[in-house]
Amino acid sequence: MPLSLLACLLALLVLRGLATNEAFHDSRIAISVDKTTVPNHLLKGGPVIDARGAKNENPVSYHIPDRTAVLSFDDGPSPEWTPKILEVLAARNVKADFFVTGAMTTRNPDLIRQIVAGGHELGVHTFTHPDLVYQSHARISWELAQTQLALAGVAGVHSALFRPPYSSDATAMDDWNYPVIKYVGARGYLTAFIDRDTDDWKRPGVDAIVKAAMPAKPGAGALILLHDAGGDRSQTLAALVQIIDKLQAEGYRFTTISDALGASSATVPVDGFQLWAGKGFIWATQAAVHTLPVLVGLLALVGFLNFGRFALMLVLAPIHARRSKRRDVWGAPVTERVTVLVPAYNERECIANTLHSLAVSDHPIEVIVIDDGSTDGTADIVEEMNLPFVRLIRQVNGGKSSALNTGIAAASHDIIVMMDGDTVFEPSTVRELVQPFGDPTIGAVAGNAKVGNRDSLIGAWQHIEYVLGHNLDRRMYDMLGVIPTIPGAVGAFRKEALRRVGGMSDDTLAEDTDITIAVLCDGWRIVYAEYARAWTEAPASLQQLWSQRYRWSYGSMQAMWKHRRAVTSRGPAGRFGRLGLPLIVLFGVVAPLLAPLVDMFLLYGVLFGDAPITLTSWGGFILLQAVLSWYAFRLDREKPWHLISLPIQQLVYRQLMYIVLLQSAITAMTGGRLRWQKLRRTGEVAVPVEASP
Repeated sequence: MPLSLLACLLALLVLRGLATNEAFHDSRIAISVDKTTVPNHLLKGGPVIDARGAKNENPVSYHIPDRTAVLSFDDGPSPEWTPKILEVLAARNVKADFFVTGAMTTRNPDLIRQIVAGGHELGVHTFTHPDLVYQSHARISWELAQTQLALAGVAGVHSALFRPPYSSDATAMDDWNYPVIKYVGARGYLTAFIDRDTDDWKRPGVDAIVKAAMPAKPGAGALILLHDAGGDRSQTLAALVQIIDKLQAEGYRFTTISDALGASSATVPVDGFQLWAGKGFIWATQAAVHTLPVLVGLLALVGFLNFGRFALMLVLAPIHARRSKRRDVWGAPVTERVTVLVPAYNERECIANTLHSLAVSDHPIEVIVIDDGSTDGTADIVEEMNLPFVRLIRQVNGGKSSALNTGIAAASHDIIVMMDGDTVFEPSTVRELVQPFGDPTIGAVAGNAKVGNRDSLIGAWQHIEYVLGHNLDRRMYDMLGVIPTIPGAVGAFRKEALRRVGGMSDDTLAEDTDITIAVLCDGWRIVYAEYARAWTEAPASLQQLWSQRYRWSYGSMQAMWKHRRAVTSRGPAGRFGRLGLPLIVLFGVVAPLLAPLVDMFLLYGVLFGDAPITLTSWGGFILLQAVLSWYAFRLDREKPWHLISLPIQQLVYRQLMYIVLLQSAITAMTGGRLRWQKLRRTGEVAVPVEASP
């Protein structure tokens, strides 16, 4: 469903581009070449070429009868000039031919209906107005068929008349455009060139237009070319009145091409599938045209949110970094023993590394491992290790929240550190994590979670995300006093704060976000301890990554919805509800959900717009992202060489995260339920040598 939605939005952009003649536009114009393949009788014949059916091998031409004038208007309809031209024609009871483009037809359906209602004849002038000599047969067929689809949709008609863009009189046929005429004729079209070219599109002056419209010989029939779109047509409008009056004074009658040739009208009604397919196309195109301003507005919102977030990070992160260097910022050092909870479910591969890392902690701890009904022997491994500071509790599988609540109830100390069973701590992690509790107003502390298995490409991408999207964010949220999530891999709580909010809840799949928001709303401060580093095993495959992020995104949305009443609350809950919750929703949900618009406009700009400008703009965004990422790595004292994969991450990994978040939003809005999904671990993560004290 997310991929379908993104594909539909991209299709809307393309439809809008077709309607505005941006998509698939080809501005090349061919220069006349030799005429060796064009029959001489066509070059000297009339302006209408019939290459249909049996005449395709030997086309014939038709002249406009004497004392007959056909006015033809190209490139429309125009919302500004076509109505005025129709008024002039109606006032003088003159019928004319309008060779319309599909793009203008989709944008001005009422004008097509007015042309048909006025008894005028329609002709096909292609959809995007390219010079057809440069186009393949497939493109020519598409140009014709799409224009017919537009005509069917707006007026319920098709046309058997065709005029090539950039065409002139029959003498201009050459070895390039003659095959086009035959190809179009084989598809049932009568091609209409001209006798008199007014060059009105050049705006040479009213008198010059009138003079050019006059037949070469007195009384000779004439198919006259004018334009009702493509620019200022005030001269055309003024000249039209004089052309009609002057030729009528000379005894000319005005009619359509078909009538002049004694044939039935080339504009014929359609019904059935062709009619409804056309209506569907027009409805979709109109929706695309009207949707674009909304999409542009949302794109502007994405830009505002992203640049606003970047600005906040750049302003607040350095302040946080300077504060973190002050070792006395929280008051007296915290030296008392703390409880470390390790909830574990089927952590056979990782649990030994986790406990070994705690064994070398430089802060006094008790460790409680809560085995949540593991079936792989996790509890047996803990027992076999027989570590004196570790207590094992076995329970029937009840989920992570249940396991943590069991540990909280069994904890002997006032400060409780929580970590995952696939995570390892540095020796100083617990000490750094609990120091902020020297301030009695602090109820919880978020640690610095790091990707341990970062040597693979997927691991490197997640490493960039953790440093930039998680830890730099936490610095910003810390300074604003609204940290939304204490990572399950490394966090600490006052036991009193947990007791006051009722402990861990299983209402959501993001118990870490849920408990964090609850503690904030209860009036406690939450801070980020950047030196409290924990190394976690990130998903090693795209499938595992999808499962994890899908759960995270969905669970976070559940937590936001659960605490939505904070927006109207008083006190600390109200402060979070009116500051923190909107920021989380805007930066964590709205901006990522709308971010695919950036990539869709990028793709559209490269394919159909100004590719160099589009790519330059995108490159500037990537450069800004790279600078911010480098700064985040510098603050976190990480080696920046992993940033070489940033461009690929932006093209691949970021798109995956978009779809995950979009699918999570769809699941939430449709009332779907998502089950907890256990990821497969390898146990390869240990404390890096350079990270050890």
